[in-house]
Amino acid sequence: MLNKTLAAAALLALAVGAALAQEKGKGGPKAPAPPGMALSSPDFQDGGVIPDKFTQVNPNAPSPKLEWTNVPMGTQTFVLIMHDPDAALNKMPEDVLHWMAFNIPGTARGLEGGQPAVAQLPDGTVQAKNRGGRVGYMGPGNPAQNPYHHYTWELFALDDKLSLGPDATRDQVIEAMKGHIIGKAVLVGRFHRPPA
Repeated sequence: MLNKTLAAAALLALAVGAALAQEKGKGGPKAPAPPGMALSSPDFQDGGVIPDKFTQVNPNAPSPKLEWTNVPMGTQTFVLIMHDPDAALNKMPEDVLHWMAFNIPGTARGLEGGQPAVAQLPDGTVQAKNRGGRVGYMGPGNPAQNPYHHYTWELFALDDKLSLGPDATRDQVIEAMKGHIIGKAVLVGRFHRPPA
């Protein structure tokens, strides 16, 4: 009886050892995935209404302040694209590009509000032309008779720098980003003009 008990214990020890060795071969238990990159603004809540100050209600609308966290390791630059996906211009699927900036340094963790309308910022950030044909930020301008539009800021973390200038189109920037995106975050704000 004692021999059978010892044999059973030995078999159990072998089974546990084999299971542990197999788990060790897989690299052990996996660490939880890091949190995804997040984009926010102290000027409005995600999904909230964008204050008139940052819209075409204000003829000199500044860009809102943006902040981001949980940047992926290896980020070299960021691309920021702000657009109105609720618009369909000229009966086509094209929406309205309100702001596009790229080659934002990978060390940045935000953009101050009121960015100047220049093609290149001192830190190397490039700002392209918006739908209105002007460089830099163009505030939301959805007419009052429309339902709220969802103005969308998309921030992409890239493992490279784009070899493009301020004359680049959104299609060219998106094409150049392919294969280099290592993180993405989205911020949405709603707006329509107040009734007259």
